[in-house]
Amino acid sequence: MNPNKALWEKGDFTRIAESMRESGEALVKGLGITKGLKVLDLGCGDGTTALPGARLGADVLGVDIARNLVEAGNKRAKEQGLTNCKFQEGDASNLHELKDHTFDLVVSIFGAMFAPKPFDVAKEMVRVTRPGGRIIMGNWIPNDPTLVAQILKISSSYSPPPPEGFISPMTWGIENDVLERFAGAGVPKEKISFVRDTYTFNFPGAPSDLVDAFRKYYGPTMSAFEAAEKNGRAGDLQKELEVLFNSQNKSTSKDATSIPATFLRVTVALN
Repeated sequence: MNPNKALWEKGDFTRIAESMRESGEALVKGLGITKGLKVLDLGCGDGTTALPGARLGADVLGVDIARNLVEAGNKRAKEQGLTNCKFQEGDASNLHELKDHTFDLVVSIFGAMFAPKPFDVAKEMVRVTRPGGRIIMGNWIPNDPTLVAQILKISSSYSPPPPEGFISPMTWGIENDVLERFAGAGVPKEKISFVRDTYTFNFPGAPSDLVDAFRKYYGPTMSAFEAAEKNGRAGDLQKELEVLFNSQNKSTSKDATSIPATFLRVTVALN
């Protein structure tokens, strides 16, 4: 089995995605989506950005490697009566089932960055976008002091070393790497722009409860805890994550958590 597929089917990312809905909706509102626009949401999870896009009138296809998230997305679209939004399984580094120049807008918010073979990912995103269309990515930034970069950094320090040839997903948060990958797909650097943006995790519980949700449902954190348990260090990992979540929580209520995280927003304008 594809290790990436196994990682994202491992937990239940829908439980984490619930804390990401408000920011997902706000982000989509700023994308200039109009009725009938053809949108691909790559690494879409259960539709945190795909469903708001469909509610604005776009025809949205969500593609994700995890079958459970595709099923959850289709269920959510059906429940909301969104016949213009569907989800299917697929690999961001090989979208062989999608035709060239199909989409006006390709969106990937913390999705395609986790696919292996980043040069193939860039090529595929460019291939399926029509001339005059746009690609918009949201990518976490390596060594950034805010939440997700730190969760992944802490988790990796408890995990076994990655296999040989592994390219960290966090490299999508480095501007020069992004430019190089899209250059490989024929996009000149002046067509690519970057901005630092903020995504907020809102959770109806204390920060330690959100840590527990990551421990139970978020693939990378689950793997880190499995490795830490083998070394008798699970308690250390729990403590480190609780300190992180508590220190970054901006909510004034003891029963709520609101943590902003910085990400790199990439916009690619195609001719």
